Amino acid sequence: MVAEKSPEPLARDIDYQYSSDYSCPTPPPSIAQPEICLMRLSRRCDYALRVLIDLTQKRGNGPISIRVLAKTNDVPKRFLEQIMIDLKEQGWVAATTGRDCGFQLVADPEQLTVGQIVRFFDGVLAPIGCVSVCAYEACTQEHRCTFRRLFLDIRNYTAHRLDSATLAQVAKSPPVTPAEIASMGFTDGDGI
Repeated sequence: MVAEKSPEPLARDIDYQYSSDYSCPTPPPSIAQPEICLMRLSRRCDYALRVLIDLTQKRGNGPISIRVLAKTNDVPKRFLEQIMIDLKEQGWVAATTGRDCGFQLVADPEQLTVGQIVRFFDGVLAPIGCVSVCAYEACTQEHRCTFRRLFLDIRNYTAHRLDSATLAQVAKSPPVTPAEIASMGFTDGDGI
């Protein structure tokens, strides 16, 4: 009797272990490099999250000027002005005018999640169209595709993680260190 090989664990099943002795391999120049496409937030969403977390951390200190928010969060002021209009229209921030003009967080940071913010700015969280609910894209291989399940798991994990992370929780988190980024809890690590 042949023992069946157990399948590789999915992301939701892995207890990530970190080590700091990983370095990205450099392929020889003779190998063509593929175009790199990261799963990433739009710049608009990134900047909005920076500012909302900053406003969460400074909540109760009065309005913060757009100039200070732009400088503190390394966001172009003109771009931030447009983002702040969106945040104000969502009811997440309020603007004050006059001598002490600026912005304050008015949404409850214990209730506002990163998932809500990401969906507002970037829409869909699914990594591929055939596992999206809102932006579904049909594929001719759906009836036989097996890796689609992995991307469905990734979609579900990402949505759950972002929807369970409130601004208040994220604002209290320590910044990520370079050692954490380079740590290895994955096999091989190419493309991380």
